[in-house]
Amino acid sequence: MPLVHPGGEPIDTPLSEAHGRARKIDPAFTEGRLVRVAGGRNQTEAEFIQGLLLEWGVPSILRRTAGFDVPDFLAAGPRDVLVPESGAETAREVLLQADLAPATSPGRTGPRPLVLAAVIGFGGAAAALVAWLIQG
Repeated sequence: MPLVHPGGEPIDTPLSEAHGRARKIDPAFTEGRLVRVAGGRNQTEAEFIQGLLLEWGVPSILRRTAGFDVPDFLAAGPRDVLVPESGAETAREVLLQADLAPATSPGRTGPRPLVLAAVIGFGGAAAALVAWLIQG
């Protein structure tokens, strides 16, 4: 006699959609801090990437990309796909095979602090010079 859930379904049948997704996760890919491996132009594209990674056993979460955390956007706006460090290499390989890998390195995104400070300082100095010339 096969094993059954309390509801009478065979034990191989997932109890819910979330239970079915959880059974696909490889425990070896669940360790470490979260790192960004890809991004989608909107929530639907990011969920597609997330589903692709899940088929390979890599768990992932989605987060709105920095600067786009506006609730009024709903499903619009870019999303980051984050995976645990132990699954990052596998995730990148899967994304490369599917031609979905990001074009840039997975390092830090955004402006470099020193360059940003230099640009702001130069802009302030230019504005002060223009104001001084107008006054004089």
